[in-house]
Amino acid sequence: MSATQAPERPARADPRRLIRDVLAISRPRFWIASAVMMEIGFVLATHRVVPRGAEIAELALACLVTGPLLWLAVLAVNDAHDLPTDRRNPRKAGAPLVAGRMTPRGALAVAAAASALTVAASLPLGPFFALGTACVVLLGWAYSAPPVRLKGRPGADLAANAVIGVLGPLGGWTAVSGTPEGFPWPIAVIGVMAAAALYLPTTSADRDADEGAGIPTVAVALGRRATFELGFALWTGSAVLALVFALADEVIDASLVPLHLVAAPVLLVLYRCLLKDRPTFPAITVVACAYLVPCIGFVVTYVDSI
Repeated sequence: MSATQAPERPARADPRRLIRDVLAISRPRFWIASAVMMEIGFVLATHRVVPRGAEIAELALACLVTGPLLWLAVLAVNDAHDLPTDRRNPRKAGAPLVAGRMTPRGALAVAAAASALTVAASLPLGPFFALGTACVVLLGWAYSAPPVRLKGRPGADLAANAVIGVLGPLGGWTAVSGTPEGFPWPIAVIGVMAAAALYLPTTSADRDADEGAGIPTVAVALGRRATFELGFALWTGSAVLALVFALADEVIDASLVPLHLVAAPVLLVLYRCLLKDRPTFPAITVVACAYLVPCIGFVVTYVDSI
């Protein structure tokens, strides 16, 4: 009599692999952008670069909330609903959901847990910061998840991403001051235009995959050429407005006029040369990093002490 073969046990999930996949979904490279925006808000609120005393814990917590926690919350739900598009995108072939290491249902569970943790962790920073954090989390879900799905509504997708240009520095301001009162809104206008200009090339980079999956992003609706020209117009507007504020000595110090006269043409040439036609994400990163030069100049002249 032959022995009955025991059924195979399902393979156990590798905790280390799961952690790596969750980190991959949160896109650690985006954490830097959040930290920079928190620091800008801190500088605006305190006229200093380095936090002191209780500010150290406040700014660290703000960076944790708006960095790994928030990005995981909004990008996990994005990956869950963008799977049909991502499968058409060679750039995302190794992503956890595309590679089959995580299911959309699992990604949504991660997104829900991260969303709750993000809002809970923001509470010690005060009601205004917590309210703003909750609004960004809701915006992230509205951007990706049906029935709202702002990503598939040309114009709304642009607005949803551009608003980060003001919410980021405002978050850093509120984290240490406890209130949005006194925030220098002219800086917000410049930031919104720059954020919109940097978002548009990302839609062009993924246009073929989005069009193939039937997602009418702004690049699908307008085409690559019109999307580029719109982005370049916003980029130009941001540079010109910064120069105007410097000339008027309004928020931006007048001593920065020479820097802006040199930096503005360089930024425009970089955008025009690197982001036309089929922009790549490394090229977008280069242009975004170049934008830090006038930002650093602003910080140097704005602060009273380190």
